[in-house]
Amino acid sequence: MTLLSVNLNKIAVLRNSRGGDEPSIATAANTCIDAGCGGLTVHPRPDMRHVTPADVRTLAGLLRGRVEYNIEGNPFAAARGAYPGLIELCREVKPTQVTLVPDGDGQITSDHGFDLTKDIETLKPVVAAFREIGCRVSVFVDAGAQGFADALAIGVQRIELYTGPYAKAFHDGDARAELAAFADTARRAQQAGLAVNAGHDLSQANLGTFKSAIPGLAEVSIGHALIGEALYQGLSSTVRSYLRILA
Repeated sequence: MTLLSVNLNKIAVLRNSRGGDEPSIATAANTCIDAGCGGLTVHPRPDMRHVTPADVRTLAGLLRGRVEYNIEGNPFAAARGAYPGLIELCREVKPTQVTLVPDGDGQITSDHGFDLTKDIETLKPVVAAFREIGCRVSVFVDAGAQGFADALAIGVQRIELYTGPYAKAFHDGDARAELAAFADTARRAQQAGLAVNAGHDLSQANLGTFKSAIPGLAEVSIGHALIGEALYQGLSSTVRSYLRILA
């Protein structure tokens, strides 16, 4: 079964908008785990506009031995203030998986993946560093990506498909072309020896169609839609709804 990893960033956004400790990211994590999710995701950024290094550390202690812990981020973003950098943060908390994403401060959210044919030599030392820590390494990529054999050779174990274009096409009424491109990309990655994750703008409406098109989909990381739906349905009920779709 495809693992559901719930992204908790939006819980932190809501908390940070008011200050203080509510809503509690730890309580949200426990709620998702109790509802049956297989993992939790956070994406700390240097500007700390949502999840903070303190949150990352809190969750590391809470999750250990219970579910997978996936930390997303840009490994090339320099340390700043309380943010020690992605490698140092992962060295400290030792997540199950690190997902490398080429985002910058100017982006509201991640909107593209690495180009493995151009970025492979730049990625090589950071992938080695994360593997030495003991993290499974996944790299965020776009549909149509190439260079999977080279990625495997430097130690990458998974890709995460950036599914924003699929979600937009689905919303607009015809996702067939996008779905075919993602299915082809996933198939080529798997043939090269990489496992395939997916995430970004996946929702209860579009997830089932996507999963059906991607045999062997290892993991989906879902935050924005899931937390939005949870405002109306409740967090536990929403997590269970996603699990039913994935089953």
